[in-house]
Amino acid sequence: MTNVALLLVVAFAGFISLSYEILWFRAFSFASGGAPTIFGQLLFFYLVGLAVGSFVSRIFCRDRTATGDRRELLPLAGFVFVANLLGFLVLPLLAFLGTLFEAPGAMPFVAVAAASWGAVLPLVSHFAIAPDRLAGSRVSYLYFANIAGSVAGTLLTGFVLLDKWTIGGVALFVALLGLALSAVLLSRSTSARRLRVAGLFVIGLTGIAYAVETRALFERFYERLLAGREYRPSHIPSQIVENRDGVILVTPTLEVFGGGAYDGAISTSLVADKNMIVRAYGIGALHPAPREVLMIGLSTGAWAQVIANTPGVEKLTIIEINRGYLQIIPQHIQVASLMRNPKVEIVIDDGRRWLAHHPQRTFDVIVSNTTFHWRANATNLLSVEFLRAVRAHLKPGGIFHFNTTGSADAYLTAFTVFPYGLRFINFATVSDSPIVPSETRWRQVLDHHQIDGIATFDTTRDIDRQQRARVLSLVSSLDEPPALFGLEWRDHVLSRLEHARVITDDNMIPEWRGADEPTFPPRAHP
Repeated sequence: MTNVALLLVVAFAGFISLSYEILWFRAFSFASGGAPTIFGQLLFFYLVGLAVGSFVSRIFCRDRTATGDRRELLPLAGFVFVANLLGFLVLPLLAFLGTLFEAPGAMPFVAVAAASWGAVLPLVSHFAIAPDRLAGSRVSYLYFANIAGSVAGTLLTGFVLLDKWTIGGVALFVALLGLALSAVLLSRSTSARRLRVAGLFVIGLTGIAYAVETRALFERFYERLLAGREYRPSHIPSQIVENRDGVILVTPTLEVFGGGAYDGAISTSLVADKNMIVRAYGIGALHPAPREVLMIGLSTGAWAQVIANTPGVEKLTIIEINRGYLQIIPQHIQVASLMRNPKVEIVIDDGRRWLAHHPQRTFDVIVSNTTFHWRANATNLLSVEFLRAVRAHLKPGGIFHFNTTGSADAYLTAFTVFPYGLRFINFATVSDSPIVPSETRWRQVLDHHQIDGIATFDTTRDIDRQQRARVLSLVSSLDEPPALFGLEWRDHVLSRLEHARVITDDNMIPEWRGADEPTFPPRAHP
C-alpha cells in the first residue's frame, strides 16, 4: 500500500472511532437524563480501551518483518472488523440491557470496541515505518492523519449526519464505512487466498445483516433508554425528534423529555394542572404590568402559550437552543397557535449568548423554566454570572422568575445577586425592587385570561371555582407557615439554607453535587 493509502487508513480509522464516540455519548447521556458524570465515564472507558488495544497490538509486532509486508494487513483488518462489530452493537445493547437491569452494563463494551481501534495505529506504524532515522517524522504524519480524521468525524457526524439522520441511520453508515475499510485492508493482504475470501464473505455478510436488521435493532430505541425496566413493547410509540441539538421525546400522554430528562407537558390547563403551569400564570400576581417578556427556553410551548396570552403582554421574545421543538409545537392543538401569534418572536440561540449580544434589550419580566439543577451544563443557567447578566436586562421594577428545581444552592445564589425576592413554589422570583404580589390583580388577570378564545376558568363549574380559589390562595400563603405549594419571602428562605453554597461558573456546584443533593425542604418557621 502506498504512503497516501496508509494515511487514509488511519484517517478513516480516526473518523469512524470518533463518530462512534459521538453516538455512544448521545445514547448514554439520554439514558442517564443528562447526568454530568456520563462524559467522564465514557471517556474513561474509551481511553482505557485505546490503551489496552495499543498494548495488546505488540503481540503482532514482535517479529520484525520487512517494512510493508502485506501479511501484516490481516490482523489489522481483523481489528478494524471487530471494532465495527462491537462499536455498532454497543447502542442496541445499551437499550436492551437497560430494560433488564437497573444499572445497564453496556459501558464495558465501549472499552472493548475502543481497544480494537487502539490497535490500528500501532499496527499501521509497524507495517509502514522502517526503524531508521526518519521513523519519527513518519510516525508524526500518521498521527496527523489520525487526528485530522478524528476531528472530521466529530464535526461531520455531530453537526451534519445527526442533523439529517436518526442515530440508527448514522450508526449504520459508520459501521458500513468501517466494514469497507476492513475489506480493503483484507483484500490488500497477501495471506492465504482462502482466508481472504472467507474473511471478505464474513465482512459482506455482516454488512448485509446490519443493513437488514438496523431498523429492528433500533426500534423504539429512545423509549427503551427512557423507560428502562418499565419498558413494555405494548406501549404506544412516542414522537421523536432528533437533530444535532439533541433528542426530544413526546410520550402518548404528552409529557416531553429533552435529552432524556422531563421537560414539561403539552398542557395549558390550570384546572387539571399536571405540569404546575400555575407558575407561568403567576407572573400576573408578581408584576403589575408585564408588557415585554423574555423567555429563556421554549420547550413544549405550553408556558409560552400561557404568557403570550396573559392580559397586558404586548411582546414575548423566546430564546430556544433546540429548534426541534418548532417541529413539535405545530402538531398539538393546545400550543399550535403560538407559532402564529404576532406578539411572539422565537429566536434559535443560546440564552447566555443572546443576552451578551443584545445588551440594549430590557424586559419587564424574564422567565426561565430551567431544567433540573443536577444535569450537565445546568450551571450555565443558575450561576452568579448568569443571574448578573439577566439582571442587566431587567427594566426598573422588572422581575426574574426561574425554576430552581428545589436546589438550595440556586435559591441562595438568586437571593445573593438580587436584594428582593420570594419563593414561588419551587421558583425563585427576584428583583432589584420590592415585589408586591397582589391577589386582586391576579384575580383580574385570571378572569380575563383566554387561550384560543377559551377562558382559563369556567366559573359555572365547581371544579373550576375550587381550583381558582386554590390558586389565588397562593398569595395569602406568604403570611402562613411555608408549604411546598406556597410562597415564601426571601429572608425566610435564607434563614433555612444551612448548607447551601453560591453557584459560580467555576465551581459548578449543582453538577458536582449531582442528583443526590437534597432539594430545599419546606418546614415550619423557627
